[in-house]
Parts: sequence; C-alpha cells; structure tokens
Amino acid sequence: MKIAIIGATSALAHEAARCFANEGAELFLVARSEEKLKTVADDLKVQGAKQVETFLLDLSDLSRHQELFDNAIITLNGLDMLLIAHGTLGNQHKCEVSVEETLKELTNNFTSVISLLTIAANYFEQQKRGCIAVISSVAGDRGRKSNYVYGTAKGGTTVFLQGLRNRLAKSGVKVVTIKPGFVDTPMTASVKKGLLFAKPDAVGRGIYEAMKQGKDIVYLPWFWRPIMLVVKSVPERIFKRLSL
Repeated sequence: MKIAIIGATSALAHEAARCFANEGAELFLVARSEEKLKTVADDLKVQGAKQVETFLLDLSDLSRHQELFDNAIITLNGLDMLLIAHGTLGNQHKCEVSVEETLKELTNNFTSVISLLTIAANYFEQQKRGCIAVISSVAGDRGRKSNYVYGTAKGGTTVFLQGLRNRLAKSGVKVVTIKPGFVDTPMTASVKKGLLFAKPDAVGRGIYEAMKQGKDIVYLPWFWRPIMLVVKSVPERIFKRLSL
C-alpha cells in the first residue's frame, strides 16, 4: 500500500499512519517542520513501514502543490491512497477584526486543500482506483459565532468533497470525508477539555478504518453524528440566540 499523508505531523495523521505502518505500508510524509517530520518518520519505521519518505513544505505555498504530488508518485512509484490532514485552528476574534487573518485561515484550511484535491483527483481518476481522504470537521456542519471562520473552511471542504465523490464514483475512486469532533491534541491545547473530547489514537484508528473500508462520510467518534443532527435541526431564529 502506497500512501501520501499531507500534514503528517498532526496527531491524528500520525496515529492513522501508525496503523498503516503496522501493515508494512510505503509512506510519503509531508509537513512544514523538519524536526517534527523526522520524529514521525523515525517512529513509523519502527512501527514497521516498508518505506518512509519525507517532503518539507508549507502548504500555504500553492505554487508547489504539483511538485509535491509529482514527487510522491515518483518516489513511491505510484500511489494508492492520499490523506490530507493539515490545517490550523485560528483565533476567531483575530479573524473578526482582520481581513488578512481571515484569509490566512481560509488559505490554510480550505484553499490549500482544494488545490491539492484538484491535482489528486485528476491522477486517481485516470488511474481508475484509489482512495482520497480528508480531515474536515463537525465545525463545518453549522456556522457558530465561536469559530465560524474555521467552520466556513471546513464546511466548504465538505461540500467540495461531496461533489468530488459524485464525480469520481464512476471511476472506482473512493472519497472519504472525515469529521472529527473535539480531540485532545496539541491543536486544541488552549481549549478547555470536557467529556466529549476523544483521544487521538482512537480517532486515528477510526481514520485508518474509514480509508480501508472506503466509507463516504465518517464522524469520529460516532456519537458526533446524532449530536450534529440535533445542532443542524435547531431553527435559525432560536439558534442565533444561543452562545455556541
């Protein structure tokens, strides 16, 4: 199994990669921190990965996305799966007062993802097999005042994946939308933890299983599906009065 993982140093991507490594997968890891990338790569080799290659890149540099993808294909001599897991959890208040900050978050969490998906979709469509998985979020299911810039990016990503799934179905390519809820990772270090927070190893395994099974949409943990169903069903006239 030949897999490219973009945003490989994120806690969820690392845990999913460990599951694939245990099966002897060949991995192409992309991240912007050389030190963290080396740490993850070394760990995955210990876990049993047949091959581990790395590529340093700040994903906001859209001009190098084609180079990244070409490098992955050449290095692994093909590609069976792609996991896109990069992103940032920006400061909502800073975004509200700064157009620059808002656009930065949208680039990190949406535009860069769409760029990569467009390139990857053409490759897998021509190959007529494979799996494309993207970590979106339950935050994209409904806009809330506490994180609507982040939620906008994730919501847009989810809709794009729906269309892409529809397009690639006839080619035998699986498109997996992964919607985690709260996860106890470095990305949420500043967020007060509660009962709904999941451990990254459990969510990472869920990502691995969803990719192996070629699911369409998966909420992780599972209980976020009914939670978000309720959240989405609240009438707007009531929802706008809530502090969420």
